[in-house]
Amino acid sequence: MNTDSGPGTIIVGVDGSGHSGRALAWAVDEAKLRGLALKVIYAFPAMISLVGSTGHEYYPQVEMEAKQALERSLADMPDSTGVRVDRALIAGSPAKVLVDASRDASMLVVGSRGVGGFRGMVMGSVSLQCAQHAHCPVVVVRSIHRE
Repeated sequence: MNTDSGPGTIIVGVDGSGHSGRALAWAVDEAKLRGLALKVIYAFPAMISLVGSTGHEYYPQVEMEAKQALERSLADMPDSTGVRVDRALIAGSPAKVLVDASRDASMLVVGSRGVGGFRGMVMGSVSLQCAQHAHCPVVVVRSIHRE
């Protein structure tokens, strides 16, 4: 998986939610319009034990489920003909992973809420952290209707 990004890249965070699917669709359209590459990132929590080591029993299962969710997101992605699409599966806090990835990107795109969103919230914690801390412009794609 390519983990490089750059000023000609739009970063989009996905998590399998409908909100991230709409963000991915928006990012594909924007990449086409601007002639930029697209990097799709699925960040999943790293499982850490109290002594600081990765939870060896559960980590492979978590990583496999994250990979499957990333592949489902990409399978549902609109036609991206003419756009270079890279993907990255990264263990870590989703907000931190996306903010770090934004350092050299042209734009960061996220959905307004993810899989852990509370009903009635305008923005989720990841989108809020990205909007506050990203190193490039951030687009938060909202739902067309209330979910």
